[in-house]
Amino acid sequence: MNTALINTPAPGRVTIVNAGQSLQDALNKASCGDTIELQAGAIFTGLFTFPAKSCDDSHWIILRTNSLASQLPSEQTRITPCYAGLSSLPSRPAYNCSSPTKVMAKIMSAAAGTSGPLLFAVGANHYRLIGLEITRQSNTSSIINLAWLQNGGPAHHIIFDRVWMHGVAQYDTRRGIDLGGSTYVAVIDSYFSDFHCTSVIEMCGDSQAIGGGIGNLAMGPYKIVNNYLEASGENILFGGGGGTRSPTDIEIRRNHFYKPRIWQKGQAGYVGGKGAYPFSVKNHFELKNGQRILFEANILEYTWGGFSQAGYSILLTPKNQSGTCAKCQVTDVTVRYNKISHVGAGFQIANVLSGSAVAFDGERYSIHDVTVDDIDATAYLGAGVLAQLSQAGAGPVLKNVTMNHVTAFPDKSLFYIGSSTSGQQMQNFTFVNSIVNAGQYPVWSTGGLNNCASYNVPLTTFGACFNPYAVTNNAIIGCSSSWPPSSWPAGNIFPSNVTTVQFVSYNGGDGGNYQLRSSSAYHGSASDGKDMGADMVLLNQKLIGVS
Repeated sequence: MNTALINTPAPGRVTIVNAGQSLQDALNKASCGDTIELQAGAIFTGLFTFPAKSCDDSHWIILRTNSLASQLPSEQTRITPCYAGLSSLPSRPAYNCSSPTKVMAKIMSAAAGTSGPLLFAVGANHYRLIGLEITRQSNTSSIINLAWLQNGGPAHHIIFDRVWMHGVAQYDTRRGIDLGGSTYVAVIDSYFSDFHCTSVIEMCGDSQAIGGGIGNLAMGPYKIVNNYLEASGENILFGGGGGTRSPTDIEIRRNHFYKPRIWQKGQAGYVGGKGAYPFSVKNHFELKNGQRILFEANILEYTWGGFSQAGYSILLTPKNQSGTCAKCQVTDVTVRYNKISHVGAGFQIANVLSGSAVAFDGERYSIHDVTVDDIDATAYLGAGVLAQLSQAGAGPVLKNVTMNHVTAFPDKSLFYIGSSTSGQQMQNFTFVNSIVNAGQYPVWSTGGLNNCASYNVPLTTFGACFNPYAVTNNAIIGCSSSWPPSSWPAGNIFPSNVTTVQFVSYNGGDGGNYQLRSSSAYHGSASDGKDMGADMVLLNQKLIGVS
């Protein structure tokens, strides 16, 4: 999707809507190609419907603040709450704000227990929103979605550009954008904060900054690029409900996924929901339904267990949710040049049942040039592993998973592995050219006497659980004498400690510089002639400006 302003022309008239005037009236009267400018600093409260009109790629409708373009960040630059007059938010990453100014217009929902303030009518198309604060009042209870589609869609060609979309500190806001049955939707250069659901007592059990992948309509392509994304459940989730279609062609790049540590009970400055109950925390990115997905150059920080999950950052887990999505699948996913930190575990890659319901497919995953550090099972109440690889029930078979050039420091195990699919092995697993901690129990079973990994011996487990597989040319750090080289597949290397690896700076496996020194034995020793582990030069280059 080409989302540059020059490619979304609005050559028509400009209508200015000041405080006290009707935004809905302006939306109703707008012709394709018009621009609606909202008074900067003004508040527009209600539920506002974006009508379906016969617009096209040469005649967009733009809804924006009336501030000068020079008062907003330039295109391809992320907006922050600074442009709504806030120099910082507690426990969030600092952003550059030397002169906080209210140059945004605010659109706010007033109703409780429903969705709003933005509703896209069935057939709505070619809308671009720029420089807006989109939120809800703080004196009401739960809100479902801040932006959603009437009857679930369809809608198409919608761009959220440099918006601040947020809930409030202690009342629950389930979701920022519900993509529904939409196509050609982009979320770019924006800031999402305070999306959460309170455990135990609230009706909303799950929350996302952006959610989609449910329904019977065409979904995708989607472009989610250069955003700050914050939610207690999944920062982004595709799937998790009923439907007959999969979202396709999804680009998720250069985003900062984050959960404020003040949401973790026991931390200084703790903030919870009603009754001081904590918000239900799950993971950063979860795919239960989706095809052809590029997840590139993202930073993912802080997630922990203690609720229904075990602190994993990224989940590739196709789900026929309670038997309502027999066609749900997760296929053709590339995860590359990402940095994951401060988590209970890295990846959960699993084809498992939802109740007794079987998903359609889960395969073809390429994970490369990724770092996962500060994996701490105790601090983040997690599994403490780099990755879980498992399948269960009647299928589908997990196959064609490649992990290449990974640098990671799990404290419990390198892999949790398991299959209880009537003796059916997982197929085509490759783990190569990586530098990883072995953990206390390097390759461990997910549980059960009939599990192919029940012996907990690496060579035995890989042979029993995968056919074929390639686990070779990895530097596996700190293996105890209980798992000598003879207990591993051939071709791996076993440095006794991180000092012998010769990182530029290990820093306890938390925020170090994991580029290899030229004197390292693993410099240029990968099977492709590169350094073993993640390509830190290229990874760091791609992450410039993401945090």
